[in-house]
Amino acid sequence: MSLKAALEELGFGPCYHMSEVFQHPDHVAYWQAAASGKTINWNAIFANYQSAVDWPSCAFYEELMRAYPNAKILLTVRDPESWYESVSNTIYQIHHRVGVSPLSRILSYPSKILITTVQPHMKHTFRMQTAVIWDGTFAGNFEDKSYAIAVFNRHIQEVRQKASSDRLLVYNVKEGWEPLCAFLGVAVPEDKPFPRLNDRDNFLGTRRIQQAERLAGTFLLSLLASVLIALLLFAHRKRE
Repeated sequence: MSLKAALEELGFGPCYHMSEVFQHPDHVAYWQAAASGKTINWNAIFANYQSAVDWPSCAFYEELMRAYPNAKILLTVRDPESWYESVSNTIYQIHHRVGVSPLSRILSYPSKILITTVQPHMKHTFRMQTAVIWDGTFAGNFEDKSYAIAVFNRHIQEVRQKASSDRLLVYNVKEGWEPLCAFLGVAVPEDKPFPRLNDRDNFLGTRRIQQAERLAGTFLLSLLASVLIALLLFAHRKRE
């Protein structure tokens, strides 16, 4: 999210990010097709965008390098441990609300039902994310932390090898404006600090999950209370 905001501040916006998929459900079919190995018209997705970060775009960086041969490539790096924690607490929560208590696990299913009922297209978005990220990138093993971090590190090495050096910047957002602006050939913004956004706080899907879980919790408690009252009334009448 920090890089998305930075690129847009520098004039390379709009910038495509997973959050855009929620705003454009018609894009889901394209990403699903790409995950199936089909050739797609990338301009159908990116016609109105000047840059792209995050999934699902990063899963197809090789195809995008070929489709846009003049585009520069940003390989963002960070501490693998903090990356894993961030992903675990944002987009992974959309699919698997893994909690320490049984109640958290119970609430995950009705929260999904509520979201897909209110917004039917989300069902297709869930499927696409599974195909591109959880099954595609992590082969269904994201919860294995060591495996997921190994995939993360391997991705970094592969991009370094496959992207030509004149198109590539290996970059940590903690470095701020200077290396990014030098690479993109633009001036450093005056009196504007580099964006410091937190994916966990800003990710749209996470907020929807949290809202849905609150609704699901209220619904389940109401249902349990109704069942309990009905059982008590039944027992009382039976005694009479």
